Amino acid sequence: MLGTDFRTGSPSWIDLGSPDIPRTAAFYRAVFGWDFQLLGPDTGGYGFFQVDGKTVGAVGELDAGASSGWTVYFQTEDMDATTQGVRDGGGTVRVEPMDVMGEGRLAQYTDQQGADFAVWKPARTRGLDLTSAENTLCWVELHVADPVAALGFYRGLFGWRSKEMSVPGMTYRVVSIADGDQEDGSFGGVAPLMEGETAAHWVPYFTVADVDAVADTAQASGGAVLMPGSDVPEVGRIAWLTDPAGAVFAVLKPDPRM
Repeated sequence: MLGTDFRTGSPSWIDLGSPDIPRTAAFYRAVFGWDFQLLGPDTGGYGFFQVDGKTVGAVGELDAGASSGWTVYFQTEDMDATTQGVRDGGGTVRVEPMDVMGEGRLAQYTDQQGADFAVWKPARTRGLDLTSAENTLCWVELHVADPVAALGFYRGLFGWRSKEMSVPGMTYRVVSIADGDQEDGSFGGVAPLMEGETAAHWVPYFTVADVDAVADTAQASGGAVLMPGSDVPEVGRIAWLTDPAGAVFAVLKPDPRM
């Protein structure tokens, strides 16, 4: 599971593009109890989702013509090398490296199979303040047509390691950062596209105490249930949901043995 000792290749930030920030903030407050802190008039409506004053995600205005969705940011210590690696690996650069008011540098990319992601080089802001606690990010998962090719692409950028894991109906690949104990450094997985999926994408998972209650709340608050609560052996209980703008996310009550 995720921590906040971010190193190269760690998921360190998530944010959401929204067509209606007040509605989005109200939805996630109902589902996770998150507070919303608007940063100021010069940030284009960008603000932080927080739990007890600790930042657990962010939201900003959706770009014209874009679909709402969560973006996962991975830490890099060499923004220019990562950007060149994306190009060399067949991906595209959507937003060139840029400074963010002294807080750090970011760039946004699309991998070679069409999944959007981003990187963050920290300065004053290291990343999220809280992860793997209740109602916070605990896992990130990539769904692609060719998981092996995807692992090669991201390994070239971040040095990720992977380990195969058998789950019902697929071979799942758990990914870890390049250094340290592989199990302790695991933070997510790569899976083949699920039935009905056509586009590669990253999915954030949030820890919750009651998957089914959260799914009910999400639906009652204008979201939708893509996959109702389901038990996965040695993992926990999972549901896939969307917010009112269609952004996909998942919730997990971990197996106590995790």
